[in-house]
Amino acid sequence: MRVLLIEDYEPLARSVAQGMREAGYAVDAAGDGEDGLARAQAGGYDAIVLDLMVPKLDGLSLLARLRRDGSHIPVLILTARDGVADRVAGLDLGADDYLVKPFAFAELLARLRALIRRRYRAPDAVIRVADLEVDVAARCVRRAGRAVTLSAREFALLEYLAHRRGQIVTRAEIWEHVYDFAAEPSSNVFDVYIGYLRRKVDDGHPRKLLRTHRGLGYSLDVSS
Repeated sequence: MRVLLIEDYEPLARSVAQGMREAGYAVDAAGDGEDGLARAQAGGYDAIVLDLMVPKLDGLSLLARLRRDGSHIPVLILTARDGVADRVAGLDLGADDYLVKPFAFAELLARLRALIRRRYRAPDAVIRVADLEVDVAARCVRRAGRAVTLSAREFALLEYLAHRRGQIVTRAEIWEHVYDFAAEPSSNVFDVYIGYLRRKVDDGHPRKLLRTHRGLGYSLDVSS
């Protein structure tokens, strides 16, 4: 899942971005509000982590612009402002959650997972597709009760497909939400990872869940 981090304090931005990447997120970072707004408006993000006190365009103004433009991307405000008025202002402008600095990184990740679950209407941390279970909190996968060992990139791909279960997901959408923008969508690396995932998830099972739709994309099957 792709997250936009808008934070001007570089040491914190580096630390948070690295921690989120280690947790399996694709992360883009912006150091000011104007850059953050431009990136957010370009779309493709599953959540935004927003500091209120960023230069050029403050966080509340950025948030107001996003919501006025019709963006529904979940926004988690991350800030040193801990006053009730600040929290109310942020939430009233359309923020989905609010976390005050200093914070526990585990709580930030838990709040991000909750926002993304709501975005994709997943009721809990375990996404079930037939006999496949994808636990996005524990970052583990089981098929027919047996553990499936995946690399970080394989898990990220499966997590996105699981959130979009029953829908055809295009290659462009997968690259946008899962992998770095620097990667080329035409690269055969994409096909390699689809192949890895298909072998690990479907091989040995009579029902194949990972479907290819020629010329369209891929899906995790939910039909009976």
